[in-house]
Amino acid sequence: MSTVTPSRAPHSDVPAGPRTDEKRVGGGLFDSKLLVTSLPDAFRKLDPRVMVKSPVMFVVLVGSVLTTVFSFKDPGDWFGWTISAWLWLTVVFANLAEAVAEGRGKAQADTLRRAKADTMARRLDGATEEPVPGTALRVGDLVVCEAGDTVPGDGDVVEGVASVDESAITGESAPVIRESGGDRSAVTGGTKVLSDRIVVKITTKPGETFIDRMINLVEGAARQKTPNEIALNILLASLTIVFLLAVATLPPFADYAGTHLSMVVLVALLVCLIPTTIGALLSAIGIAGMDRLVQRNVLAMSGRAVEAAGDVSTLLLDKTGTITLGNRRAAEFVPVGGASEAELADAAQLSSLADETPEGRSVVVLAKERYGLRERHRGELANAEWITFTAQTRMSGVDVEGRKVRKGAAGSVVAWVKERGGTVAEDAATRADRISEAGGTPLLVAVEDTEGARVLGVVHLKDVVKDGMRERFDELRRMGIRTVMITGDNPLTAKAIAEEAGVDDFLAEATPEDKMALIRTEQAGGKLVAMTGDGTNDAPALAQADVGVAMNTGTSAAKEAGNMVDLDSDPTKLIEIVEIGKQLLITRGALTTFSIANDVAKYFAIIPALFAAVHPGLDKLNIMQLSSPDSAILSAVVFNALVIIALVPLALRGVRYRPVSADRLLRRNLGVYGLGGLIAPFIGIKIIDLIVSLVPGL
Repeated sequence: MSTVTPSRAPHSDVPAGPRTDEKRVGGGLFDSKLLVTSLPDAFRKLDPRVMVKSPVMFVVLVGSVLTTVFSFKDPGDWFGWTISAWLWLTVVFANLAEAVAEGRGKAQADTLRRAKADTMARRLDGATEEPVPGTALRVGDLVVCEAGDTVPGDGDVVEGVASVDESAITGESAPVIRESGGDRSAVTGGTKVLSDRIVVKITTKPGETFIDRMINLVEGAARQKTPNEIALNILLASLTIVFLLAVATLPPFADYAGTHLSMVVLVALLVCLIPTTIGALLSAIGIAGMDRLVQRNVLAMSGRAVEAAGDVSTLLLDKTGTITLGNRRAAEFVPVGGASEAELADAAQLSSLADETPEGRSVVVLAKERYGLRERHRGELANAEWITFTAQTRMSGVDVEGRKVRKGAAGSVVAWVKERGGTVAEDAATRADRISEAGGTPLLVAVEDTEGARVLGVVHLKDVVKDGMRERFDELRRMGIRTVMITGDNPLTAKAIAEEAGVDDFLAEATPEDKMALIRTEQAGGKLVAMTGDGTNDAPALAQADVGVAMNTGTSAAKEAGNMVDLDSDPTKLIEIVEIGKQLLITRGALTTFSIANDVAKYFAIIPALFAAVHPGLDKLNIMQLSSPDSAILSAVVFNALVIIALVPLALRGVRYRPVSADRLLRRNLGVYGLGGLIAPFIGIKIIDLIVSLVPGL
């Protein structure tokens, strides 16, 4: 039997699930304090060097300046002043949307900065300790941390074990265990050691720590535009150029027709024709998408990772701790070859005394509770030789009083018995296969004594599929996402769990090489792949995957390889990450549809107003029966500004995600946001026109 990577049970320090705060995520706009603090930033963004990054809004800014200049030439033209005022408000509202989105990140960054206090470190120099500032540490330095100390920088525990308070990073109040070796060695700068003593090897430079990267992320300083966002910006810029050229050709036609179009009217027309709504909200949508991940304690290294999550078509999920509860428990003892249950229970308990895993402890407890055996301890067997479990032997046990007892994987135990010339009962393989087919994990128990080596029976370990997993996978299937369960279990066990959970496929006895091969095969077919991992052996696959989510409890190698880090270390959050990514793409698509659709109503408002006087036939297009040309133009400009501020909550909160196919999603967007974007401006512009017509002088 090939050597496999054993499934890892979830650590006790992993919270049960993600913490969400939908009210806070969606309610940022209506936080009056946040609005007030964001307003100065909105005005600071009027800097042309900042505005030019958004071509659409830069054109509106230039138009605002032009209308203001022409209004100064004719101070008594209240129409010009009013148009100018609303154009400036349009730009400010657009900047305010981005400032509010960034403001929520800055509030989170302030919290992180409080956790990132400058600390003194006890750097090891040979056998002596040297106090140095945390900022003086370099990669490779060894520092000592004891109870009450703050970890001075990101690193890996290379000596000792300690309880660590990570609440400043994860928000979870329960302390976690960090120890040298294994997959729980990584520590984060700013966390606090609660007990014992550890030696930490620094793995990051000052200014590049985990908290530093997170501060940059939530403040938006490190946010780069994603490929889709860049493509949409190019499209919006192209549309702006097209409409700019179209508007530039109107004055000659107007002069030929015997009418005159002022610069104020031309700018108002241009602003209403170009897609200002989505141009104003595009940046806020991207920032809010990453903010929703931060709210769920997920650190994305770039906006590309968030966007890629929305396009994922294959999900690789660990069985243990993700699909199942993870802590397998002994459910029953099944004797074989004529052995009694009591004899099997005694041997199973004895062989498990040196097994500190949850599975091993559950064997001891089952033998005590079901078969009345008192719980023994290693200290009672003074002359015993304990055999600890290793990935190579895949067995544990004890040699005591002339007996040798072993418990472990079926193939390993059978090989051990045959090496000693013993016998394996015919029904051992049958009963082990039956347990595997039922989704359990069989462990064989064998003994060598004066009667020779023989298999006594099978321990049935059960792992329970989490509630609601089948429904979640059904949702993913409706989204067109293929799910693959990754496990170190044998194929029979993997198949049973996969069928019960409802995943599309599974990879059994998975090695790091197997994971890499699977990811590359999927990517070769044009699919984007997402997976989770926490160990150093997961690092190659995390780096290869399009969306690699590393657990915060994992090694530094895993966190460096992935493009996201889950601070809660909850493997099931990968499903939520995909949903957030899709919500980002859906929100962007929905508001783009709305923006383009609502421009149609502005055409019906402005075009008849411009030329109906010289071409009365165009008045038939004035289906809203607007009161006057000036009122029509002003109403369209006012609506154009107000609709931006009205859509900010939707941009920050995101369009509600529903797991449906792409064609149904397109029909929904066209029906809700396309038709809605077409109808809403007709109603809004007409209402504004009725109000404007009541104002004397306008």
